[in-house]
Amino acid sequence: MGGLSAAVHLGDPGFRRDHGVRLAYAAGAMAKGIASPDLVIRMARAGLMSWYGAGGQRLVTVRSAVRRIRAAAGPGAPWGVNLLHPIGMPALEEATVDLLLEEGVRSVEAAAYLEVTPALVRYRLTGLRAGPDGAPLPANRVLGKVSRLEVGAQFMSPAPPALVATLAAQGRITAQEAALAAHLSLADDICAEAESGGHTDRRPALVLLPAMQALRDREVRRHRLSRPPRVGLAGGLGTPAALAAAFAMGADFVLTGSINQGTVEAATSDAVKDLLAEAGPQDTDFAPAGDMFEIGARIQVLRRGLLFCARANRLYEVWRRHDGLHDVPAETLRQIERQYFGRSVAAVWDETCTHYARTAPEILDAAEANPKQKLAMVLRWYWIQANRLAMAGDESRRADWQVHCGPAMGAFNDWARGGPFEDWRCRHVDAIGLALMDAAAERLRARGGGHDGGEHRG
Repeated sequence: MGGLSAAVHLGDPGFRRDHGVRLAYAAGAMAKGIASPDLVIRMARAGLMSWYGAGGQRLVTVRSAVRRIRAAAGPGAPWGVNLLHPIGMPALEEATVDLLLEEGVRSVEAAAYLEVTPALVRYRLTGLRAGPDGAPLPANRVLGKVSRLEVGAQFMSPAPPALVATLAAQGRITAQEAALAAHLSLADDICAEAESGGHTDRRPALVLLPAMQALRDREVRRHRLSRPPRVGLAGGLGTPAALAAAFAMGADFVLTGSINQGTVEAATSDAVKDLLAEAGPQDTDFAPAGDMFEIGARIQVLRRGLLFCARANRLYEVWRRHDGLHDVPAETLRQIERQYFGRSVAAVWDETCTHYARTAPEILDAAEANPKQKLAMVLRWYWIQANRLAMAGDESRRADWQVHCGPAMGAFNDWARGGPFEDWRCRHVDAIGLALMDAAAERLRARGGGHDGGEHRG
């Protein structure tokens, strides 16, 4: 790998300045702690941005991870925490934001939001103050991962005035924070998430990024923002050519995901990393998203050698066709118990009840009154179990592993073949980022491309 003198000029210099990083490159959060403390610490020590995968983790686990990262990374190091919107569980979201504020976490990667919430706004505005010129200076930074323009517009705009007024009236933000909110976009950075691993709307990058950039420009004019939010790209970024293309389109930063799951630092099983290292660009497929079951959202997962995708689609069809457990044919239920769950529906429901009684009893009450919702919650357990099996590397249930992955993984494997990253045991998350950025800069230089796509934004 050559020097990084050219790579430091890729993207927007404001991204590097505001996050205190060397490059306009970040490693995105992977839920269930797959983006582990070790991964975040390694990136932070290299002067690169990443977010801990707090989504789906217990709060006690998140707090422990935050304290470990802070102690190991040191003061002023660049890192943050994923704030994954828990659909239908506002109390959990509020408790998560309480934790982040208590622990002094200054950056979040906000994902899976369909609309702005009070908890997200409270995080953004807490500690907001006026600078010497009167412009708002946020204490907390937000990167919004979005694939839909209507969601992107919310992150690019100031927080909704009615919501800000309510928070101020409740004493949850100060009068000064409320007054300055109208002059600050909800997010500093917008990550346009194209066809990616995990949750995806399958938006092509060549369409999505320019659309988000144009939307940003319109929102800046409409709200007269002095600090325009930056727009970066994620999804399909596994090679220097892909990164170079993103920067050539004017991306202010790039964010990688799938390729980092196959690194030494990722907290998934070695057996999953073996599979990821063998994947080709064609070895992924789409399945229903377990946490967005009822709205039909999709996730992209590894298909090669696994049955999770086919089985998840089958379970979704069961939910779609039937009004409750009472309506599912007995033989279908027996097949689900025997082949998919490995235990009885009654045992699955008992475990589900135990979880929601602790975290969101109101959801449990609603399910008891709505047979179709109860059916969804029972079937959704398969997604939870499939994730556990993969992270544990349980070979007895290998066919059911749920491994979020996009085609970038296969593209990276092709690029890495014959080089120092061919064996995943030599893949360190920071070294991969530095190598990709260096090679992308060299590719642009060799073709006469510029390196300063965001220099005009300062």
